[in-house]
Parts: sequence; C-alpha cells; structure tokens
Amino acid sequence: MRFTSLIVSTAFGFVWGGCVPQVTFAAPILTEPYLDVVPRTEAEMARIKSATRPTTDFSKPEPFEQNSAGKATTRARSDHDAFSQSSESLSFEQELDFKLGNGLFKKLWVSSPSSTLASDGLGPLYNARSCQRCHLKDGRGHTPEGADDSRVSMFLRLSVPTPAQTPMTEIETYLAALDGDAVTARTSPEPTYGGQLQDFAIQGHAAEAQMDLQYTERAVALSGGETASLRVPTYSMRDAGYGAFADDVQISPRVAPQMIGLGLIEAIPVADILVRADADDADGDGISGRAQVVWSQEFKQPILGRFGWKAGHGTVIEQSADAFAGDIGISSPLAQRPYGDCTETQNSCRKAVHGDGDVRVDEVDAQGLDLVAFYSRNLAVPERRDVSSPEVLRGKEMFYAAGCTSCHTPKYVTHRLASQDNTAQSFQLIWPYSDFLLHDLGFGLADGRPELRATGTEWRTPPLWGIGLTEQVSGHTQFLHDGRARSLLEAILWHGGEAQNARDTVADMPPDDRTALIQFLESL
Repeated sequence: MRFTSLIVSTAFGFVWGGCVPQVTFAAPILTEPYLDVVPRTEAEMARIKSATRPTTDFSKPEPFEQNSAGKATTRARSDHDAFSQSSESLSFEQELDFKLGNGLFKKLWVSSPSSTLASDGLGPLYNARSCQRCHLKDGRGHTPEGADDSRVSMFLRLSVPTPAQTPMTEIETYLAALDGDAVTARTSPEPTYGGQLQDFAIQGHAAEAQMDLQYTERAVALSGGETASLRVPTYSMRDAGYGAFADDVQISPRVAPQMIGLGLIEAIPVADILVRADADDADGDGISGRAQVVWSQEFKQPILGRFGWKAGHGTVIEQSADAFAGDIGISSPLAQRPYGDCTETQNSCRKAVHGDGDVRVDEVDAQGLDLVAFYSRNLAVPERRDVSSPEVLRGKEMFYAAGCTSCHTPKYVTHRLASQDNTAQSFQLIWPYSDFLLHDLGFGLADGRPELRATGTEWRTPPLWGIGLTEQVSGHTQFLHDGRARSLLEAILWHGGEAQNARDTVADMPPDDRTALIQFLESL
C-alpha cells in the first residue's frame, strides 16, 4: 500500500505508525462518536506497532496468541454454549446487565394487541420471533435442508436500482464526494416488498413470499489427485403475497453470522482499519480493500461500516436496532417503525395494531435496546486450541504463505477507552483475522446487489475467530454469506477476484500442507 512519510492533513484525518495514506478526495472526517477514547501516547504506539507486526517465526506460538480476545477471552468449552459466555473481565453489575440482555435476546415477541404489554408488537411481517431464533446459541445460521426445514436463520435482501431523478440521501451525498464518478450504483428497497423478504406474518396477514433454494454440484481438481465438489446455489421466490416483484429486483441471500467479539471489533481504531485500504491497488499486490461508509442514525454523520456481510452497519447498537425492525418488526428509538419493513404498498400492514402507543413509545425502549447491545458487545471469544501443535503451526505458515493475511489481518490493539462500561474492550491485543474492508471476491460469489460503497461482487472480510467451533456450537459446517460452503476447504475454493491467487495457491499446495492449513483454521 502506498504511503507518504509526511504528516499531512487528510480527509480521513488519521495518523498510524508515523505514516498517512495518500488521499485525493475531500469529504468529512470519519470519527468514532460512540467511543470515549483516551489518545495513545508515542510509547504506546511503538508497543502497538511491535505487537501487531506480522510474524515470521512459525516454530512456536506468538505471545498471547491463545487468548484471541485479550482479557475478553473465555475458556474453551466442549458444548453448544461456547459462544454464549460473557467476557471474563465484567464486573458483578455488568454481568447482571449481560444476563438481562441475554433474556431480551432470547425473548419471543407476540402480536398486538396482547395482555403481555412488554412483549407485543411482533411483525406484522417478520423473519423470526426473537434474536436467538436466527443466532441460535449465538452462532451461525444455516441453510434449509429439505423442504420442511426452517428458513429462520436465512433470508433474502431485496433492492432495485434507484431512479436517476431521486434525490440523494445524506450518505449518498457523502459517498458522491468520497468517490466522485466511481460512486457505487444507488439502490432502493423493492417498492412492494421492502428491504428483505419476510416469510412469516401474524394472523390476518399474508407472508410476503417463500424462498426456494436449489444446488448443482461442480467438481474442482486439487493437487495430489484430490478433488472437491462445490455446490452452486440458485435462488427463487414463490407464493408472493402482495403481487409481482419488480422486474429489476436484486436479491442477496444472507445467513445469520456468529455473534462473538462484536464489542472488540467496534473498539478497533478507525485509523488501524483505514490504513490497510488500497482502493486503487497502488502497491500492485492485487488486493484493493475499500472501506465501507454508512450513515449513523444515532449521531447523524457518516461512520466506518464494520458489521454485516457488506459492512452495512457501523455500531453494535444500530445493527441491533435494524435487526429488531427488519427481522422481527419491533421498533426502537433508533428505528421508529412499529410496522417493521412493511412498505406503503402494504397498507394493511402499516395500519395494523402495533405495540407502541400510550403504554410505551417504542416496542423496545432505549434501556432494552442498550441491554441487547451490551449483551452483544460482551459475548466472549473462546480461547484458541492446539496453538502449540506442530501441525497447526505448519498450517499457520501455509496461511501466511498463501497470502491469506492480505485480507484476514491477524491482530489489532483496541482503543484505550475512558468509560468503565467498556473495560473488556479497552486496550486489548486481539486476533480477529480480518481487515474489515470490502474486497472483490469475483463473480462466483457475486450477488449482483450493490450496498452503499460495496459493489455486487464485494464483501467485507469476515473475522475468523471461533470458526473452528462452528460445528460444535451450530451443529453444521456451513460457511460464506449464504452457507453454500460445506467445509472450510470449500469456502476457500469459492474465493475469486482479489483472492484468486491465494485460492489457487491452496488448491495447488501439497495435500499435507493443505490439510495443515485447515487444521490451523480449525484451531481458531
């Protein structure tokens, strides 16, 4: 990536390791208004630079490598609750808040009107009745297996191209200043069905439609005479409840991601993420990570996108509020839509009885939303297993040699936070294995659906911590944004675009080295 050695003012307004990236656009500074940050000293910057330097010694584990989340790491468990533990450093009072948030996360919402005035407001259209229904045991969702299997932890995002004459939103105006002529195609919710397909409805209302999914198999040759088979998905929608879909509808399948380590991701300095962005591939390494930028409803300004398959949210609490509204139909102070994702065309849904009114302004109030966000921020990352194993260390070397760390950045040090509410996230050496940037992964994984700066072929690099516990927690080994990969190897083989060289290196390496690489991933 290209840098200058001069300390100059940039549009992003940051300095990292004594260097700043060359930035040619004029746009507002990206900040973290949701964090109370203590500035780093020069001595701390030197320590951080040393601690986060990529390793070249694969003969032994790195210092503190076993504790993927610093002091927020929890002890490894052998049951389904490995992702449902709180950060070890929470106080007694914070542990109580964590448990209350967990209760709200599991809470089953009911339709209005109801005698349970604190729990009504479901829908009228929805994808799940609780957060836990999608993020079962705080792990990954799954694809439907068989005609009768539930689609609860998977749905389709919907959009259409925005008509050219439509006025730009605040974030679109910002992105136009940021990217100029290269601005991503603008999209809007599907006129009738909104931003996502909701396959459930309360009594008296029709569900929007049902998602259908079919696979075909494609063989892939590997070194050593080995082969793999990739399942290629085809998506369709049937039983439309509100008329025809727009001819130019864009769909994107999404499986619920795992929940661990979110507060730590939120505490990574903006500068440490943006410094890895190289939109024009100035260094010629074939990797062109771009930062997603989103609008903060809470702070009324653009912020860095960090969460979601295309980094469509910048904070845990706004991600939570949007999920309440879109997935369950529950309004909150940050998403005051008691009808959820219902559009103006779905008139009966808009006019239905909702859970807001005289008893409470929003269906989940500010305190409840804060508790759910606190719970989500403090779900601990389990400690690594087998970090000293020679086979795992060999696999780690293969991971680096293949170039996987070009996007899956191993480690960061989080902000030093002034608030005592964030002690678990403050100044921790963490190992998420992600740069949290958007990358073009090729047409094989493309959904063709732009989202803010993300094109139809771009996805945020997902963090890898905890990935080896997926089967233990979630009961399956399905990966990628739509769960098409049935193993970690299949997930690698689906990579294209910027990751094509890394993918080909893994496919061509000696089988024993490839096996070791998978064992390294399973240790995360």
